[in-house]
Amino acid sequence: MIFQKTSLAGLYLIRVEKNIDNRGYFARSYCKNEFAAAGIEFEPVQCNISFNEKRGTLRGMHYQQAPYGESKIVSCASGSIFDAVVDLRPDSPTRYAWQSFIIDSSENDMLFIPEGFAHGFQTLEDRVTVYYQMGNFYRSDSARGIRWDDGAFGIEWPVCGERIISARDKSYGDFIK
Repeated sequence: MIFQKTSLAGLYLIRVEKNIDNRGYFARSYCKNEFAAAGIEFEPVQCNISFNEKRGTLRGMHYQQAPYGESKIVSCASGSIFDAVVDLRPDSPTRYAWQSFIIDSSENDMLFIPEGFAHGFQTLEDRVTVYYQMGNFYRSDSARGIRWDDGAFGIEWPVCGERIISARDKSYGDFIK
């Protein structure tokens, strides 16, 4: 795996190294030792799948409140997504900054998102499957969110004909910095 630092402290784009032959390829998508060598302490405790029927489906921006923060690895098992994160960590040098990535199943790139980041994505095609490896268990009493189009952050989402957003994700109020 190749760990690429991003402009946000602690956030990594992970590129798999493919061993290619006449059958296709084999690649490692997680190794505790390789993560530790890159300075990332992460051990999955829960894995989740999100299937999204339609292009323009937007999920987010979600996070869990301390002390139950969730670090995660996000990848696309089929299709492609526009993936966005916002650094909400109080002591971070990149607090309130956002960054986005295109995560595509054909490339098998992954995103490591540390605790304290809000995360969301929008599907770029129909029938997209997103796979999460979580560093903490989900706790509904700690689940929080920020509105996907909150002007406090100004995330530049891709234009699409129709966005499909849950009532919960639409209900988040303005974030107060």
